Amino acid sequence: MTSRAWAMVSRVLLGVLVAALAQAAAVDAQELQGTLKKIKTSGTLTIGYREASPPFSFLGPDKRPVGYSIDLCLQVAAAVQKSLGMADLKLSWVAVTPESRIAAVAQGNVDIECGSTTASLSRQEQVDFSLPTFVDGGGLLVTKESNLRGLGDLGGKRIAVASATTTEQSLVEFLKAEFITAQILKVKDHADGLAALQNGTADAYASDRGILVGLALSAPDPKRFGLSTVAFSYEPYALMVRRNDAAFRLVVNRALAELYRSTRVVNIFDRWFGAFGKPSTALAAMYQLNALPE
Repeated sequence: MTSRAWAMVSRVLLGVLVAALAQAAAVDAQELQGTLKKIKTSGTLTIGYREASPPFSFLGPDKRPVGYSIDLCLQVAAAVQKSLGMADLKLSWVAVTPESRIAAVAQGNVDIECGSTTASLSRQEQVDFSLPTFVDGGGLLVTKESNLRGLGDLGGKRIAVASATTTEQSLVEFLKAEFITAQILKVKDHADGLAALQNGTADAYASDRGILVGLALSAPDPKRFGLSTVAFSYEPYALMVRRNDAAFRLVVNRALAELYRSTRVVNIFDRWFGAFGKPSTALAAMYQLNALPE
């Protein structure tokens, strides 16, 4: 074959290769749907976070979102960027509240919610959830001067609880089952609950025990607070994503499962809970059971 003929063949082969790559790229673009397509098109992953839900999701000293759940979502963000083959991925942070968080996900205002949300069956009517991220239970934060310790001390007490939470429903059902009459004070969020406890308008604040410890440690005088012996619910946390978006949920779950298979999840736990000791038996089991293989 002459050099001229070979050059012509090379140009033809190159043209075929370029066309094939372009077609493959077009097919890949067409296959992207839902949240992944939105992220690829915009170049941005929008993350919902809580401003006052320590140590899971809250504003740090520099007013940037930090916490256990935030660290998990940063791992998810890296997995999304890698999955989409993006050289750069911007993160947009949107504050959500207990009342607004579900609608924010369902309506597409955020792509994923990284807070302290319990995965419940009723909530799955509106959103989907990732693999579990934490296991907790409801408890009561009290001041030491209140001498409120156990069930026998709850009668007639004022118990603050954040509205639109699973804790609110669980607390009401628990008190009814135990034939305890107490005054329920609904507050906006954890910060307001702690404030009610500090200023004496509430005798206790009900929430998940991990959050209560985080709130106490963030107070000016942590030694003033303690946890009662009351435990009244099971709260499995997970990251919220939109319903029926299996491709995006799979990327999220892959990131979490890979994290659970590694030792990095222990480092994240230690960063936010190390002062409280090692992961509980239930949490350690959760990590192990959800370290799914590829």
